[in-house]
Amino acid sequence: MPAGKHKSGRFRKIFVRAPGRTTVHYRERKPSRAHCAGCRKPLAGVPREFSSTMANLPKTAKRPERPYGGVLCSACMRKLLILQVRYAQGSTISQKEEAA
Repeated sequence: MPAGKHKSGRFRKIFVRAPGRTTVHYRERKPSRAHCAGCRKPLAGVPREFSSTMANLPKTAKRPERPYGGVLCSACMRKLLILQVRYAQGSTISQKEEAA
């Protein structure tokens, strides 16, 4: 029977084979994957670690090196950037027409 502190769903059982017997170790479950803010797809390149481990990682290891890295997946980021460029080009075209 596990101790009271190990009965919650926070811990998972790890069966460790030792000479002559198998013992049960309890390890904390990892946090869930980071998800895209646009499509809710799990993000690639973002580690699935505890906050204490994440605090000691370098900034470049915590998320991808691209715009909106760690927030949007690459497909959603592309769509957003395309929309931003379209709106920016539309405003410059209308300003040129007004000036002429």
